Amino acid sequence: MDWGTLQAVLGGVNKHSTSIGKIWLTVLFIFRIMILVVAAERVWGDEQQDFVCNTLQPGCRNVCYDHFFPISHIRLWALQLIFVSTPALLVAMHVAYTRHEKKRRFRNGEKIDIAELKNEKIHIRGPLWWTYTSSIFFRIIFEAVFMYVFYYMYDGYQMPRLVKCNAWPCPNTVDCFVSRPTEKTTFTIFMLAVSGICMMLNLAELCYLVIKICMKESRKTTVLK
Repeated sequence: MDWGTLQAVLGGVNKHSTSIGKIWLTVLFIFRIMILVVAAERVWGDEQQDFVCNTLQPGCRNVCYDHFFPISHIRLWALQLIFVSTPALLVAMHVAYTRHEKKRRFRNGEKIDIAELKNEKIHIRGPLWWTYTSSIFFRIIFEAVFMYVFYYMYDGYQMPRLVKCNAWPCPNTVDCFVSRPTEKTTFTIFMLAVSGICMMLNLAELCYLVIKICMKESRKTTVLK
């Protein structure tokens, strides 16, 4: 997966984000994407090959592995990162649309500094405020959903050392052993903890934006009075 392309796109969003949003993006890339690419893929690289069962029945090991681990942790984390990052792309598209409209007005004769427009920071207000807050809301929802999916799909966050399987075509209940369970449990808890931190940052940013707009509207009402 080309994470560099995603980083380039979200880097453009980072320019127009709040301070909390910049921290969220830093945590996302350093403690989630980089860890996933550099370390996690090596930890889980041998998971099916080293899933050993005490039987020689053809197909039994594959069936048992599919039963207990229907989706690889790595692929589920990658899917989670894609879903969590996608709402931010809405902000990028909104900013691109705003700049496109300004360029169109420039072509129609309105005086606009094109060089300054490229480096201009679009303030989070008006329609962009709704787009930005909606993207944060969906990020929180996606994080919470995937944390529940991890818990439900793997029956908790701890990697078992041994699982017992009696699925067909196993001749009876067989014992299957998971490779490096302690290391994988530690890694899983770390990734979920970082996911929780990202959720808290998203909640903090959402509260900040709501409070800020409420205070702004309150000041407007005071001035009108």
